Amino acid sequence: MLTYTYWGLSLFDMAMIIVYFALVVVIAVRTARKMNSREDYFMGGRSFGKLIQTFAAFGQATSVEHVSTTTTMVNTNGASGIWAMLAGGLMNLPVFWMTSIWYRRLRLLTLGDFFEERYGSKRMAAFYAACQSIYFVLIAAIGFMAMAKTVSAIASKPVAELTSIERVEYEMAVERESLEAGDFSLLTGEQKARLQELQTLNPKKEYSHFNQNWLIIIVAVASFIYASKGGLTAAFMVDLVQGIFIIILSLMLIPFAMAKINLLFGGNGILGAFATMHQVLPDSFMQIWGSPSLIEFSWFWIAGFSIMIVITTAVQANQMTACGSAKSDYVARYGFVAGVLLKRYSNVMWGVVALMTVVLYGNSISDPDYAWGLATRDLLGPVNLGLVGLMIACLIAALMSSVSAFMLTAAALITNNLYRPFRPRCSEDHYVWVGRIFSAVYMLVSVYVAAQSKGLFELFKMTMMFNSILAAAFWMGMLWRRSNRAGAWASMVFMFVATVVLPFGLPLLPGIRDSAYLSKTTQALTVTRTYTARAMDVSERDRAIASWDKAKASGQAKGERPAMLRAGEKYEKSVLLPKKSVFWSDGLSVSEGKVSGRGYLKVELVVLNRLGWDLGRNSYSLNETLTFVFRIIPPFLILMLVAYLTTPEAKELLDQFYGKMRTPVLGHSPEEDEQAMELTRADPNRFNHLKMFPNSNWEFRRWNREDWTGVLGSIGAAVSVVLLLMFVVSLGR
Repeated sequence: MLTYTYWGLSLFDMAMIIVYFALVVVIAVRTARKMNSREDYFMGGRSFGKLIQTFAAFGQATSVEHVSTTTTMVNTNGASGIWAMLAGGLMNLPVFWMTSIWYRRLRLLTLGDFFEERYGSKRMAAFYAACQSIYFVLIAAIGFMAMAKTVSAIASKPVAELTSIERVEYEMAVERESLEAGDFSLLTGEQKARLQELQTLNPKKEYSHFNQNWLIIIVAVASFIYASKGGLTAAFMVDLVQGIFIIILSLMLIPFAMAKINLLFGGNGILGAFATMHQVLPDSFMQIWGSPSLIEFSWFWIAGFSIMIVITTAVQANQMTACGSAKSDYVARYGFVAGVLLKRYSNVMWGVVALMTVVLYGNSISDPDYAWGLATRDLLGPVNLGLVGLMIACLIAALMSSVSAFMLTAAALITNNLYRPFRPRCSEDHYVWVGRIFSAVYMLVSVYVAAQSKGLFELFKMTMMFNSILAAAFWMGMLWRRSNRAGAWASMVFMFVATVVLPFGLPLLPGIRDSAYLSKTTQALTVTRTYTARAMDVSERDRAIASWDKAKASGQAKGERPAMLRAGEKYEKSVLLPKKSVFWSDGLSVSEGKVSGRGYLKVELVVLNRLGWDLGRNSYSLNETLTFVFRIIPPFLILMLVAYLTTPEAKELLDQFYGKMRTPVLGHSPEEDEQAMELTRADPNRFNHLKMFPNSNWEFRRWNREDWTGVLGSIGAAVSVVLLLMFVVSLGR
């Protein structure tokens, strides 16, 4: 038996981590020898085939925060929480099949170049580059936070080692769990008031031996070194390794979790573990389409979130990196859709693991962001074969591959669309070194934001909504000839002010965070539903009875004694849906009786409330859906209105752009593609017969057999993911 270190890692565990980092260094050194230009550094020479493209798409779409976010949302919302990462990606599959070739046919270095070429504006390209750099900083910050929390959870402190300050907060968290576990209707008035107070304070329960900030810094430095050395080729090669690791990560915990569930509850085999899940978890927890007692996921929230993701994902700059680096149209669309589909299947596996952690640990984990790490330590540690180290390597690999690709994408945008216009005649080597400098700056800012951030899911939602600033200009620029510079600017400036300047700027003004008007919350509702009693329900009722008996002994019992409950019986349960801030992203804090808003201000909801719609009467889910609607409809309406009222772009510019977008990239050789483009430049209308509406301003393309096959196949693939989710959740029922 090996002796564990202070942090709970065996020699095998540490060896796994060291081997991974050594592999990354080797990849970076080998690929660095092949770089001769900006295109080699930022786009890998546009030479990647289907295997690399598939895992590049999978790697960029998958990071440790996706594992943590899925686990967090399932722990707090039940099986419907899987939709947090699943929803938009499924709707995107057929859309990706049609749009992924756009990025390859653009034949540009960055997506910022699209705005310069389509709208004839270097300033618009620079604005896009700045916005996307902010976006990728937020994405990297989420990844760093999730990795740090998960790895820290593996080395969490025992209660006996907590400091006096930590113990006070820990005991408050335990008290909150105890009160939340019971039927709200059976609590005394004092207990109900205390529960609402503790829900507002949200005390912390888990603490770690690791310093999360130092962990973030170490991984950031390692990511910067290998990616800045080897460029996109190194990042994509690590994506291949990471893809294999992330699949291992997705499957590794399942058999161990099943074995422990069977050991604890007396089950047998795969079906035994799933049967236990249905016996233990409440009915509401196993509803994949949402439950009336769950505060976050409703069918309209899922629908709004999915549509928003479809619209905003297309304008992400790493779409150009992932698809534009393919050697042909078909490789771009095949690799991207296959990679995203692979992630969706992984989402289901993460959800299964998350449900099993709830069975194993119940409410003992107050911060769901720690669930994956605690399960890793508990389930894999006793085996003592280095599996904990392998899991840490998987988590770090998932983060490093995506962060490195985002870093290179942001550096390419800043170098090409912000720096190069001021220094247009420098050598290729000069631009590569400038890209490395901007990469370092990017990493520093990302680490700082990660250190200052709190909740994962709120930051995740903000990043998913951020690209609504740019989405209308991109989509309409691709599909509508009448879209012009004035309309695009109007849409982008309006959305930038409404989603960045005002939400983050207004809270800096004196009195805004402490405003009584802005402290409005949704109502704390007591929801009563009829369920079939499961083991967890019976345990909660037993605790409620014990609490009532204790209160009676001291003469403080109120109401009737709770009735006994047996598994399988139908019963009514009341659940308190806590108050949620209407206007503040991170809720409200209470200090010495003073209420303050946290996070950014949801300006669009403030406006709706001012117009007479009392949003405090809405459900939290409905208010969140309204924020999605604001980011979907107004930017497109503003662009189209302004474009109709102003002068269109020059016909020659538009003919050349759309002629290029209808010229396929067959992947034979760069020389042959250049010959095809020479023909298009000479006759930009040579593919006009492919337009769906030849005499209109709409640039929809007629579908060929490959289009139909891919779209129908993508829809079938999306359906298969949903069926897999339904099948897995229904196992053992």
